[in-house]
Parts: sequence; C-alpha cells; structure tokens
Amino acid sequence: MSRPFRLASLLRLRGIAEDRAAVELAAATRRRDEAERRRLDTEVMLGNASLPARADELHWRAAIASRTALSGLLLEHGTRVARAQDDVDGAQDVWSQARTATRTLEKLEERHDAEVRSEDERAEQAVLDEVAGRRRPAGADGGSR
Repeated sequence: MSRPFRLASLLRLRGIAEDRAAVELAAATRRRDEAERRRLDTEVMLGNASLPARADELHWRAAIASRTALSGLLLEHGTRVARAQDDVDGAQDVWSQARTATRTLEKLEERHDAEVRSEDERAEQAVLDEVAGRRRPAGADGGSR
C-alpha cells in the first residue's frame, strides 16, 4: 500500500553528484599534500645546503648557485601549494553544495516515509476496527435455545 518517493531518481542523481564531488575533493587534497611534501623536502634541502668553509672560487660559486636554485624552487613549490589549496577550497565548496542538495532531498524522503508509514498504520487500524466490530459479543446468543 506504500507509494514510492517521487523524487527518488533525483535523489540518486544528487547522490552520484555528491560522490563525484567527494572524489574530486579527495584528489585535490592529495595533490595539495603532495605539493606541500615537495615544498618541505626542498626546504630541508635548502637548510642542509651549506657553504663550504674552505673552497676555491669555483666551489664557492657552485654552492651559491645551488642555494639560489633551491631558493627559487622553494618559492615555486610554495606557489604550487597555494594554488593547490585554492583547488581544495573550490572542491570543498562544490562538495558542500552537493551535500546540501542531497541532504535536502533526504529529509524530504524521510518525511515522505513517515507519512506513508502513518497512512499504512491508519489503514491497518481501520481494518482491525472493522474486524473487531463484526465480531459478535460473547453473550449475544442469549444462552437459550
């Protein structure tokens, strides 16, 4: 006797969109974490790149060039981390919107299910009342024949 939820197909589509947005958010988060790991690795390399205490001019210039290159690379990795964080923020917004749309339909479905359950229980109670009303009372025969 229960009737189907009319928006079930839309709820499934919104669920799929939410899942897709969650996958994109996870991928963006992984890319950001990888960019941050590369930035930290470069920072450690720059911290470990020391200038030689005693060296000829060629070694000295090579050490300076190495530190300069690592500094530039660190700056580049920092920019990539910032861009990756922007991607994560955008993916988070998309997922939040998809989740809100899905949750709204889920609440409608819950309300629908409660109404259907209530209607089913009222119908069952009406049948039970009808059956109870048709039964003869115990002393209805009069007891004499």
